[in-house]
Amino acid sequence: MTMAPERTDVRVELLVDQKWFAVCELTDLVPGRGVAALLPDGTQVAVFQDRAGRAHAIGNRDPFTGAYVLSRGLLGTAGGRPFVASPLLKQRFDLETGRCLDDETVSVTAYATRLGSPAPGPV
Repeated sequence: MTMAPERTDVRVELLVDQKWFAVCELTDLVPGRGVAALLPDGTQVAVFQDRAGRAHAIGNRDPFTGAYVLSRGLLGTAGGRPFVASPLLKQRFDLETGRCLDDETVSVTAYATRLGSPAPGPV
């Protein structure tokens, strides 16, 4: 028998258009890996949980190739700052600012994140 994953009732929320938007539950994230999520306007975001348990979100589109793949990148740190390396050409993007660490003229959107409680709903 397979058990369903334990739910923690903690949501990962992004600040989108000055409103908090829930994208997933914290238990949906694996530390060190990313997932892609779709915002209401159709924008794709890459959501990560770093190994310290913090949530981060940036645009999922790799500006060097145009492919929506940053959620599949590898996480690391440089100078104490978390980054994701694109799985295609390996450029690194700061998860807090969206700035490319390998080409300062390039960046992706970075989203403020927070952990929130679930919205009230039927029991």
